[in-house]
Amino acid sequence: MGIGLGGMLSALSGNSTLAGGGSGAQGKHFGRAKNVLVILEQGGLSHMDTWDPKPNAPSEHRSIFKPIGTNVPGMQFTELLAKTAKVADKLAVVRSMYHKIKVDDHPRGTQYILSGEVPGGPVEMPDIGSVVAFQSGSKCKYLPPYIMVPGNHEQAAMSRSGYLPPSYSAFKTSGKDLSDVDWKVPNLSFITGIDERRFRDRRDLLSHLDIGLATDRTPDAEAMRTFYDQAENLLTNPNTMGAFDLRSESDAVRDRYGRGHRGQCYLAGRKLVESGVRFVTVDVREPQTDKTPGGGNLNWDHHDYIYANGTCNLAGAQGGVGRYGIGTWWMMGSTDQAFSALIEDMDQRGLLKETLVCFVTEFGRTPRLNKTKGRDHWPNAYSIVFAGAGIPGGQIIGETDSEGGYVTERPYTPEDYAATVYEFLGIDREKPLFTPDGRPIFLAKRGEVIKALI
Repeated sequence: MGIGLGGMLSALSGNSTLAGGGSGAQGKHFGRAKNVLVILEQGGLSHMDTWDPKPNAPSEHRSIFKPIGTNVPGMQFTELLAKTAKVADKLAVVRSMYHKIKVDDHPRGTQYILSGEVPGGPVEMPDIGSVVAFQSGSKCKYLPPYIMVPGNHEQAAMSRSGYLPPSYSAFKTSGKDLSDVDWKVPNLSFITGIDERRFRDRRDLLSHLDIGLATDRTPDAEAMRTFYDQAENLLTNPNTMGAFDLRSESDAVRDRYGRGHRGQCYLAGRKLVESGVRFVTVDVREPQTDKTPGGGNLNWDHHDYIYANGTCNLAGAQGGVGRYGIGTWWMMGSTDQAFSALIEDMDQRGLLKETLVCFVTEFGRTPRLNKTKGRDHWPNAYSIVFAGAGIPGGQIIGETDSEGGYVTERPYTPEDYAATVYEFLGIDREKPLFTPDGRPIFLAKRGEVIKALI
């Protein structure tokens, strides 16, 4: 689910009448973040090949990627994260994520990490970003408070506004390849035959015709007037398109992130935070191009030949099912470059101080290779990463066993992740939201803030 231009506009003002702010009795972390930027690497990123190296795992199942040191003594990643290792002092890696209630399919797993609630309950739960849009509104006059970049594949369709009005859904920028020089967000300009003067004439006509709205002082009428004003501002404000215009960035910056789709998606995320968007989710799926060494399912869903040097899209006599795209080594190159650039860039621009950056995936991958030399879905252990908003960097939180199969210390769930995000944004979880039929819903009720991040 996504939000169109009209719904996007109504979300700009937030809703202070139905949800409260902080109670003032929270910890020092409460309200420390003004924005959140979530990097959702969908498909189930292998933690043993990235954030949680296991050099003592059985040789027949061990990752081929060697552990390397970082700029923090004693803190190791695998060699696929060589650039990110240089900013490890700014990162807090949680190696002990797991699902208390098993969710091991991509659609529900994506919905779980987006919402911080196990899907399938009696009430459909909204994305964390939708809750933030509803609670906090927007800091930016011309952009919605919750944007997903690009949000154009089937897992992004699991985004939900739940029991909240649809106007608080994610606004999805679309775009199969943001490295395309012609990429732009659709429907953010006047339609053919309408220029700004004609638009303003129509706006004036509407104001004169709707006299009842002009004199009505009820909250609903006030909201409608605000909606019209914001719609006008969105379409006429020159900053709107600029917030999405990657060409406004220098060649050096664009090169730093990587000129491919992933790098430019990460860069778009930074630009939106810089423009004042409250909650941004970047979700990337590699586009199929003549440079992509593989086909089909171009995310982290590596059931076949995860360590293939070229494509892991091997079928038939080699035993694979032939749909799992490209190996970890290829995808991690662009991810390592883009994520390290994002952290460095946001820090240098002063954005990291008030922005909570979260690098997440929906679950991990099996500690043992399957018969086609891939790794299958594994919700029993995986890693996520935090940076910014004053969190103590340079730390590893939690542990898994010698193979990376099970959490052995400080277990955390997506509910804990959600609780952490809400409280860093200053959203009081002791004050419920309400469904349309008046049922109270407490945010991340089963979650606890990850204390090592405070």
